[in-house]
Parts: sequence; C-alpha cells; structure tokens
Amino acid sequence: MSDGNLPSVVVVIGSNSFSGASFVRYLLSLGVRVLGVSRSPEYHPVLLPYLFDDETHGQFDFYQYDINHHLYEIETLLDAKKPRLVFNFAAQSMVAQSWDYPEHWYQTNVVATAKLHEMLRNKDYLDRYIHISTPEVYGNLSGYVSENRNYLPSTPYAISRAAGDMNLHAYFDAYGFPVLFTRAANVYGPGQQLYRIIPKTILSIRSGQKLPLHGGGYSERSFIHIDDVSRATWKIAQDGKLGEVYHIATESSITIRELVGSICQELGVEFAQVIEETGERRGKDAAYLLDSSKLRQNLRWSNEVALQDGIRDVVQWVDKNYDVLKNMPWSYHHKP
Repeated sequence: MSDGNLPSVVVVIGSNSFSGASFVRYLLSLGVRVLGVSRSPEYHPVLLPYLFDDETHGQFDFYQYDINHHLYEIETLLDAKKPRLVFNFAAQSMVAQSWDYPEHWYQTNVVATAKLHEMLRNKDYLDRYIHISTPEVYGNLSGYVSENRNYLPSTPYAISRAAGDMNLHAYFDAYGFPVLFTRAANVYGPGQQLYRIIPKTILSIRSGQKLPLHGGGYSERSFIHIDDVSRATWKIAQDGKLGEVYHIATESSITIRELVGSICQELGVEFAQVIEETGERRGKDAAYLLDSSKLRQNLRWSNEVALQDGIRDVVQWVDKNYDVLKNMPWSYHHKP
C-alpha cells in the first residue's frame, strides 16, 4: 500500500486511550488529517499526547461516540468521510478488574466489536482495518512467542479480546475482510494512565508514598516506548500483509522489580523505602515475551528508544506536570 502519498483522512477509534492518543499525535506529526472517536470526552491535555503541542493545526476532529451505543453515528461519519484506513484502539481494558464485571468486557470487546466489524465489512472505501490487539490472548507464555492463532486466555479480559480477534480471523477467511492485527508488549511513555507501573512509581517516589508491588514484582515483561509503537503501527498499516498478526516489542525483557529498581536509581532513592510487597493478582500471567522478528525482518522496523531514556522521558513529563498529576486519580476507575 505504501506509495509515498498520505491518505486524505484516517479514523482512529479509541482516540482517548493512551496508545490511541499517542498514535494520533504521531499521525499529526506526519501531516495526516485525523478523525478521533472515543466514548469519553477529551481528558485534561496532560493526559492526551496529541494536545502536548498545544494545537493540532486544524488537522484533528474529535467525536464522542461509544461503539456500544453510537454505531449508527459512527457509520454515518465513516460514510461521509470514506476513510481508507481505520485504526481501532477501543477496548474495555484492565485484567484484574475484568473478574468483577466480566459481562462489561464481553459486551464491549466481543458484542459491540463484532457489530462494528459487520458494519465495516460492507464498506468498499475501506482498504485496511488495523485492529489493536493484546498479547494477553496467548495466556501464560513460556519463552518468546511468535504470531499465531493458538489462544489460551486466562482472564475475562483476555477471553474477550481473543474472541474479538477470532471473529476477525473468520471474517478475513470468509470475506477477505482487510484486517491487520498488532500486539504490543507493555507500552509506556508520557501521558500514560497514572495507575500504570512507570508513572505510578515515579509519582509514588515524588510524593513519598509507598508503591504496592504485586507478588514481589517477579513477573517478567518487555517494555516499549509508545513512540516506537506508533511508528510500528503506521508501518504495519502501510506495508503489512492483510490477515497477518504483527508483534511490536523490544528484544529484551525485565522484571517489574528490576524496572522499579531502575526508576529508583534514576531518581536517587532506595528501593526498600519505596515498595510495599503485596499478594499476586488473580490470573496474572508470569511473562509476556513477544518475538518481533517478523516485523523487524519483513517490514524493516526496529525500536529506537532505550528503556532508561524512555524512563527519563516519563520522569520529565511527571515533573513538568506534577502539580496537576498529583491531584488526579492514581487508580483505575471502572466505567461500564
């Protein structure tokens, strides 16, 4: 698809999510006109990366539509603008909390998403639909995992996302629906929700509060800066093979404990003074180690932001906006 020409307009569903808003910022930096769709009103600018630069140069329009309740309005918008590319970041997220109201996760990530796919498959102007998935669908991983359809989800959140992905696999096989899947490792960066481990650790240190470390922090993860993820997502949209899944990850991993220790070292505090060990969360998988060689070899992508540099990036964002961030909720608040 890559021909050097930018599309006239791109639609980003879930544009208020951290990954979605960061991707919008990246598209705007390329000069792409973007229509953002999200169920919530736009947040404070400190939590919307596309507003970090104070303006969007008239290239961004926001629509407060929920895929659960406003599918007609979304369809009307799409039919009017006829985007060749649609990116879907929208999902009911959070793993541990999905055990409390699993039906909410299934409603958004399975039922509403399936209705969206059914609507989109009849649009002849759509060239590519990029579905932002999650490695949670694989369950508890052992070693590095390659892209495949062998799902073994272990939480209501993961089950709901796997079901949505499987629906798209069926649509590709039956209808040739122009889907591409991305699955990124643990993303981070400026503007991330404050309950995520990196911003929460920094805020805990700056405020002198204890940081709960679930299970002692021995689960292993691969953390990747959101700027690298946004570049990869656009690369996949341009040059990826339809129907394929692409992993976006670094080639290194770290335990949560080591990550927190690295942040403590960066900020000059003792690890033991910061953390408070707690019990492990239900259904938490021990590792997410994604083999990203397919993306690296086939599409010639590589990550550029080293973890320590990325941590400094988030520290600078927190310190710059601390007076605002310290008064915002640091925990997840569920919305059905």
